[in-house]
Amino acid sequence: MGKKQVQNRQWIRCPLCGGKTRDKIRADTEMKNFPVFCPKCKREILLNVEKQFDITVIPEPVKCQKDTSGFAVFLLQKYK
Repeated sequence: MGKKQVQNRQWIRCPLCGGKTRDKIRADTEMKNFPVFCPKCKREILLNVEKQFDITVIPEPVKCQKDTSGFAVFLLQKYK
């Protein structure tokens, strides 16, 4: 019988608080726009995962609000 090839695996960690999520990835995993929920900080984050555990956070879209003078004010949502 042949031996099983063991893949290197890691937990996906929340980029905001560093806590473990409920998802694991292997070294050959590739995902785009993958929603990850962090049970520790209770936030959902979109990630891109490329080979060899290269994880990129997809920023939330810019929100536009009008102030009292009629000009559009662009706000970037910051993570606390």
